[in-house]
Amino acid sequence: MGSLTITNARVVLPNIVLHGTVTTEDGMIVSVEEGESRLASAIDFGGDFLLPGLVDIHTDHFEKHIYPRAHVRWDFTRAALAYDAQIIGAGVTTVFDSLCVGATTDNPERAEILAPMIDALELTQAAGMLRAEHFVHLRCEITDMATPELTKANIDREIVRALSVMEHLPGIRQSRDVDAYVARAARSTGESHDLVREKIKILLAEKSDIGASVRPQVIALARARGIPMMSHDDTDIAHIDEAIADGMTISEFPCTIEAATAARQKGLSIVAGAPNIVRGGSQSGNIAVHDLLTAKLVDILASDYVPRSLLDAVFMIAASPALDYNLPSAVNLVTKAPATAGNLKDRGEIAPGKRADLIRVDVFDGHPFIKAVWRQGIRVN
Repeated sequence: MGSLTITNARVVLPNIVLHGTVTTEDGMIVSVEEGESRLASAIDFGGDFLLPGLVDIHTDHFEKHIYPRAHVRWDFTRAALAYDAQIIGAGVTTVFDSLCVGATTDNPERAEILAPMIDALELTQAAGMLRAEHFVHLRCEITDMATPELTKANIDREIVRALSVMEHLPGIRQSRDVDAYVARAARSTGESHDLVREKIKILLAEKSDIGASVRPQVIALARARGIPMMSHDDTDIAHIDEAIADGMTISEFPCTIEAATAARQKGLSIVAGAPNIVRGGSQSGNIAVHDLLTAKLVDILASDYVPRSLLDAVFMIAASPALDYNLPSAVNLVTKAPATAGNLKDRGEIAPGKRADLIRVDVFDGHPFIKAVWRQGIRVN
């Protein structure tokens, strides 16, 4: 892999920003020093930021490349390549591709596309076609009776490294406000509010009891393999208690301050959505991540549905006088913390002995942008 020396950089370490030089050898960081190097081959950053490669523990954006338009399904391998280009272009060097296990009412095709998506990721990664390192995060929808079998069929793949449990029903978790859900659905479909409400009644009658059977089966599969488990869209304190009882370690996208507070008190790590910060609030009308950050109730930021949002959110958080974060503490939310949560102890910070996953970032008019990306010391963007 050779050696790499980067100098005259604002190196973002876990606790400080150091004006200095970073040297790598054979894909690993070997030294971090203050001051500039005189080595002729050193890359002069001209004062640009050097950050660890970002680690995204949850993004479901791969699916958007499988269906670039409604009812248009793209080739899985080509979709994986296009998706990877977007991931690495966002400065993400390690990504947990969050793939839905089980169908929902709005997305019945998800059960069918799961295995081919994982196949495409395994194929392209093994062939050296991907620039980021990809793992799979199984998002298990407990309202589908097929979810346990789909989980069992895929959970033993080497690429699978995390699992979350979801329950997408109106009036529950993310969509607790039924009136707001009805209004959104009516706008989307053109149907009357009364018709939407009638459909919700039918849906709940069909689905509400399924989770009681499906959830424990999925939990048992994950616990037997020791992979990190996440509880998705916690809204009530009871959801946190349930997650603890099931052996989960992460509360992912809590919807209320009450749920996030309970998660913190009971020792769960808390994942929040970076798009919520960039937009200035939740797209579902739930708690604003700004409020969670103010209360110190966020450990990790995930891009959720916009890969680029991680980098934007970090610099927005660090620049906000209303939030008690400097750049290193904001960067930790998208590097060291998610790497630790994903059991990846070899990356996530700029320090000797860590992988040389690095990104060069400059800022123009408040907008951070990527100039270069290295993974294990090799330039990939």
